Amino acid sequence: MDLRLAAYAVCTEAGRVLLAHAVKPDGEETWTLPGGRVEHAEDPFDTVIREVAEETGLDAVVERLLGVDSRVIPAAERRLPGRPELQNVGIFYQVRITGGRLRPEPNGETAESVWTPITDVARLGRSSLLDIGLSLAQTVPATGHVAPVPVGGLIRH
Repeated sequence: MDLRLAAYAVCTEAGRVLLAHAVKPDGEETWTLPGGRVEHAEDPFDTVIREVAEETGLDAVVERLLGVDSRVIPAAERRLPGRPELQNVGIFYQVRITGGRLRPEPNGETAESVWTPITDVARLGRSSLLDIGLSLAQTVPATGHVAPVPVGGLIRH
């Protein structure tokens, strides 16, 4: 089994959420939260700030830990054939933007970042991580855990 540890930013403001439009080299497009893989020896707290800056051009500060999500993506549902199943452990933080200028990620997979009305999210082709992050931000469960989001239709791994 492959293991991926990642940190994600949930930034909401005036009924909108900051989204990253990820475009893979093969052209697959997904709306998701700014965030990504924790580098070797990096603290996830630092990862989320770095990822927001890299993907959006914005400066962020962490306001609180929202929760942790762990999901297993079966081998048959992986993007690359022949890969084993993947356990993705995502750490979600509520962040606040303090400066910077919105822009695409230079030399990266984030083609654009936009502020999107939260009410419009349900109509987007998106990562399940987006739904999990919004659920954590809206309910702030004491356990830091929400029910799994079913994948299918507009929602992908």
